[in-house]
Amino acid sequence: MPSAEKISWAKLRVGITGIISLALLGFLVFLLTGNKSLFSSDVMLYTYMDDSSAMTEGAAVRLNGIEVGKLKKIELSGENKPQRIIKISMAIDDRMIKAIPVDSQASVGAENLLGSKYMNIRKGKSPTAVQPGGELKSLDTQEFQDLVNAAYPTLQSMQGIAVRVDRIVGLVESGKGSIGKLLVDDELYQRATQTVAEVQKVVVDVQKVAKVVAEGKGTMGKLLYDEAIYNDLQSSVKDVRGSVAKLDKMIDDLQAGNGTAGKLLKDPALFDEAKKTTVELRKLVEELNQGKGTAGKLLKDDELSNRLNKLLAKIDTTVEKLNAGQGTMGQLMVNPQLFESLNGTAKEMNGLMKDFRANPKKFLSIQLKFF
Repeated sequence: MPSAEKISWAKLRVGITGIISLALLGFLVFLLTGNKSLFSSDVMLYTYMDDSSAMTEGAAVRLNGIEVGKLKKIELSGENKPQRIIKISMAIDDRMIKAIPVDSQASVGAENLLGSKYMNIRKGKSPTAVQPGGELKSLDTQEFQDLVNAAYPTLQSMQGIAVRVDRIVGLVESGKGSIGKLLVDDELYQRATQTVAEVQKVVVDVQKVAKVVAEGKGTMGKLLYDEAIYNDLQSSVKDVRGSVAKLDKMIDDLQAGNGTAGKLLKDPALFDEAKKTTVELRKLVEELNQGKGTAGKLLKDDELSNRLNKLLAKIDTTVEKLNAGQGTMGQLMVNPQLFESLNGTAKEMNGLMKDFRANPKKFLSIQLKFF
């Protein structure tokens, strides 16, 4: 059985070990949860604002985004002056106090529109550092609150857009709509695959054509690489230029009043004569329309038209009789015997005339006989 002295010594060692363990545990917890050195101390700085903007004690104090302390206390100042309604006490690490100029300004910051808020000190430009227990000017926190309030409609709109996007995604996943069918419908997918394959074939064909053209084959290849075709094209271009030059010269002649067309454009007398002729033509057309003159009566007089129709009918009847061999003229046209008889008579008359011319006394002698 151990002695009482050994038991007391063992209890003492257990107690010392527990105390050391607790101290080490507290030190580790401080190191893990704190951001200050174990041997550092805090100094107090103050600022005043109209609104605390829902900041809480213990929130971070940052210098241009770098944490330099904590908010110690937020309370009413008891004053009614603008920008001095709320008094904010800031516990600043004494090692960082020298980095805060006296003209620095404090304002409320936030991680995001809905995140936790902190006190942000915007570093000034003065070479003099603020003293412990000093006061920093504050920026208007109402601007930040207005920004938050203005962001609410945007957030609501974004929420509505998110709902619509979620609905569209649901329709797509269910295979509805063009995109949904494209993602879900196998037939549409196969069609798209076939279309892509056809496009690839077209691209291959185009590449083949480009290769043929690059080798100088085919119509396009010869057009690009054959010098003879190039020379022909150049000759054609020269001919076109010559034609354009001739046309230009023709236009110059017209403008100069040369030739018939030029005189017609430039000569006032010729223009007046053409105008006078046009007037006379108009007058003639008006007279024709009014039935004046032979041509006008022929166009307008029904009686004269009837007479002409009757005359044409009689002529048509006579021609038909002639073609049918009726009458002397008809027989003469269709009867060959009559034609031959007349032809013989004409020959005899021709012979008689020759004899008469050769010996007229033979036919002019008078014989007197007495009974």
